[in-house]
This record gives sequence, structure tokens and C-alpha cells, in this order.
Amino acid sequence: MSEKMSDRVLREQIAFLLRGGNAHLDFESAVAGFPAGLRGRKPPNVEYSAWQLLEHMRLAQWDILEFCRDPQHVSPEYPSGFWPTADAPPDDPAWEKSVDGLRADLEAMAELVLDPSTDLFTPVPHGEGQSVLHEALLVADHNAYHMGQMVFLRRVLNAWPATDK
Repeated sequence: MSEKMSDRVLREQIAFLLRGGNAHLDFESAVAGFPAGLRGRKPPNVEYSAWQLLEHMRLAQWDILEFCRDPQHVSPEYPSGFWPTADAPPDDPAWEKSVDGLRADLEAMAELVLDPSTDLFTPVPHGEGQSVLHEALLVADHNAYHMGQMVFLRRVLNAWPATDK
């Protein structure tokens, strides 16, 4: 296999992973049909709601993407800047806006990885040794972890698979 072909295959595999390929659940399946009345509910002994998980994933993913794209990007304070304070979204449009934002930034990260002009291996100049490859794998790993929590939460709330509740 040529070096150019190997590079393309690697990029395609990372994009596939980001989009929920292989053993990971895709984002659309994790949030599809999540009942509005349960988005802010925290079951006993569970520290987070679906809204908090969704917003946390969106904020963390956005931060990682912007770190890769913008040398002037300043990350929010951790952890407060990465978790919403409210258990529930203020309304249905806020939930949809968060879903759309996560979806768009996930696709932007996949497109960044697929772009042959993106150097996957060289450390990002304004970082501390992180490469775009490292950051893309971080997004995939972080999202997979929290999507698993989202499915767990849905199961505990009796909202999995998608229901019409």
C-alpha cells in the first residue's frame, strides 16, 4: 500500500470512528427520541441528567475542535465551563440547538481529519504536544464514554430504545 493510500485509509478510519463506527454507538442513536420530560431527570444515585451529558459533550468537543483550528482559542475554565449548571434544558429549542451544535462540530472534526492538508502527527504549535490525531481520538473516546452514560441513563429512565413517552 502506498504512503498516500495509507494516509487516506487512516483518515477515513478516524472519521468513521468519530461518527460512531466500529464498536461505538453513533450520536444520532444515543439522542434519538429522548423524551422531553426526562431530559432533566436525575435518577437516584446518578449525578447527571441527559441535558448535562449532552451539553458537556458539546462543550468539550467544541473546545477540542477550536483548539485544533484556532491558535487564539481560549478554553473555558475547567470544570465549570464544561458542564451546565441546570439539570434540564430551558426549553425544547435549547435541546435541539445543543444536539445540532454537537452534530455540526462532530462533522467539522471528521472533515478536519479527512482534509489531506491537515497534518495529523505534528504537535499543534500552540499546544503542549497534542497533535490533531491525538485530539480527534480524544473526541471519539470522550463521546463514546458519555454516549454510553446516555444510554445507561435512558435505560434507568425506561426510555431505551427510543420511546414515544
